[in-house]
Amino acid sequence: MSYSNTDLIQLKDFYQHQLLQDTVPFWFPQSIDTVHGGYLLMRGQNGDLIDDDKSVWFQGRTAWLLSTLYNTVEHKQEWLDGAKSGIDFINQHCFDTDGRMFFHVTREGNPIRKRRYYFSETFAVIAMSAYAKASGDEKIAEQARHLFGECIKYSSTPGLLEPKYTGERPSKGIGSPMIMINTAQQVRETIGDPRCDEWITKWIAEIENDFVKHDIKCVMEQVAPDGSIIDHIDGRTLNPGHAIEGAWFILHEAKHRNNDPHLIELGCKMLDYMWERGWDKEHGGILYFCDVYGKPVQEYWQDMKFWWPHNEVIIATLLAYTMTGDEKYAKWHKMIHDYAYSKFHDKENGEWFGYLHRDGTVAQTAKGNLYKGPFHLPRQEWYCTQILNEYLEKIN
Repeated sequence: MSYSNTDLIQLKDFYQHQLLQDTVPFWFPQSIDTVHGGYLLMRGQNGDLIDDDKSVWFQGRTAWLLSTLYNTVEHKQEWLDGAKSGIDFINQHCFDTDGRMFFHVTREGNPIRKRRYYFSETFAVIAMSAYAKASGDEKIAEQARHLFGECIKYSSTPGLLEPKYTGERPSKGIGSPMIMINTAQQVRETIGDPRCDEWITKWIAEIENDFVKHDIKCVMEQVAPDGSIIDHIDGRTLNPGHAIEGAWFILHEAKHRNNDPHLIELGCKMLDYMWERGWDKEHGGILYFCDVYGKPVQEYWQDMKFWWPHNEVIIATLLAYTMTGDEKYAKWHKMIHDYAYSKFHDKENGEWFGYLHRDGTVAQTAKGNLYKGPFHLPRQEWYCTQILNEYLEKIN
């Protein structure tokens, strides 16, 4: 199948409508904490507050979203003010005395949990960068660049952060180069930093050389330091949606680099390999985990359908189609789009359910928790709107 101009215009209008009339209103303004600052995002099906603790990831992710909407959709003062609430809360409560960030805090900002990795920092970087562009606050821009530099150190200096495992079976995950590619892209597109291009090239090369296995048509989630497959359960476990998120980061970079043909080929192969492994041929949707050799997977939620991989696959398939014209990607995009909006979307209350059983029935009704909030879904709807606006301008 292919998409006609009319189809693409309708799709763009759909994503824009969902973003601005369904997803964003579910969260705002009610989720902005007018007492302590930041955001109250742990919400049930109809938006009721089920817990007032705060995920530090989502303080950054939400400030990023509001700043990005301000920068790219409309200069709404409520979005800018809402973003500032998150930035202020992060700076007042989310950094430990060693400069590292917490993961989980109380409503007031008292620390509950700190993790060994630096994802809280990367989300703070993209939030500060987008907010600095929106507000013109150069102090926040410099803070974002400094924190970006710290993330580069964390990602490139073995032993700098406390290890989770012993040295008996050393490994590395695709998550670190992936999240740093996207972080650098966000910094480059908002406030700029001369380090971005060089480091993005290095992180893409690491993914290509160590994680992408063309011989078995796979993108590994975890490998040995030399890129070899670790033939144990953890080492064999794949996360197709996560790998496909990496694919669209690389396709995004290809577009930035004047449609670099090598990066387009790499991103499309990653998408191809993991669509084949991840698409549930019986029930539809993307399986959460699978084994590289088809063996049983350890995690008990391995065949559930989580919301965020579907957001990433919607983006990747649409991006691949608009960049290559390959009708296969239009077909896949329609398949994943139709599945996701028929199964995850809550037509009565707005937003998406986060967790489905394999057969597509809702497993539980929470819309927000430490890991789910206003990021993957609104990012998908916002980015797909951007993709389609650019593509329709180019072809018309």
